[in-house]
Amino acid sequence: MPTSDRNPLVHGSNLEQKEAHRTKYRDSDSKKYLKEIRAEYDRWHSDNIKLVGPTSTPTDNDDTILTQRVELLSTYKDFLDQQHYAEKFDSRSNLHSSVLEEFLYYLFKDLVRDFGENTLIGKSHTFKDIFFVPPKYSEMLKRPYARIEKKDHDFVIGATIQVSFEAAPPPEQDENPGEKLTLVKEEPENYSQVKVTGNTETHIFDIPVVAIECKTYLDKTMLEGSSRAAEDLKARNPNSLYIVVMEWIKLSSDVNLRKYKVDQIYVLRQQKNTDREYRYEEDYVKNPVNVAVVQHLFYKVRKHLTTDWSGGIEQGIKRGWLIDE
Repeated sequence: MPTSDRNPLVHGSNLEQKEAHRTKYRDSDSKKYLKEIRAEYDRWHSDNIKLVGPTSTPTDNDDTILTQRVELLSTYKDFLDQQHYAEKFDSRSNLHSSVLEEFLYYLFKDLVRDFGENTLIGKSHTFKDIFFVPPKYSEMLKRPYARIEKKDHDFVIGATIQVSFEAAPPPEQDENPGEKLTLVKEEPENYSQVKVTGNTETHIFDIPVVAIECKTYLDKTMLEGSSRAAEDLKARNPNSLYIVVMEWIKLSSDVNLRKYKVDQIYVLRQQKNTDREYRYEEDYVKNPVNVAVVQHLFYKVRKHLTTDWSGGIEQGIKRGWLIDE
């Protein structure tokens, strides 16, 4: 489970914020709708928590459990996607879009739990790059003035890292190169802040091993943005996996997917995008979330998390091809 104070139940948190908002959603319809949604959400959440698996160890029951999770998602999503709810809480409210993010938590919670208490799972503000900004040279000799650039991700599985930087003499000038200094450990008050103790800076940040971007639909512009984010992530953590998951797709057949840096794109409904207002026409057929797609997603992530990443040149020479597939 996450070790910071982040809440992986992003949809439930979104709903709670609306229920407690001082000025918005105070009209009678909003209150009525939120009460109805709350009852259905609590049922969805409770059923997913009670349902255990799949875990890191494959079993014959995995497909059945994944089918049950998809059925729970479909039931809740069909309820929430009713026209009167969609019109009252538009896309800017993130109420509908956050369902998929929370579903991913339920999907992977028991797999990730097997790796211990330090696991990171859920929405995260993750490491993107590091740079140094001392105000002048004399200050740089005192401490590095490191800054961590971060990137928001809808859903990640990874690790939280705490590092300390301090200015030090060059090795040839260090009279005691083997001496270890005892540092005073002080946790940052804010998760994204740097804590300075003497000449030591302490930074805390998240490193994704799996990053999943959640979309209602995906178009070419969104895909280009996802590809850039994937490239940035892999430049800093080559062992990472970058996936895009959406309900509908809005790409034409002339798009060459091979030129993009994402590892996989999942279209849960296996359906082209249609504007929201047309989805409520009598002749519109909305495909259900496909169980086989979710199963493929889960097994791909599980394989990545349980595979040995240490393969290098020596192992490649034995195979005859250097890049493992």
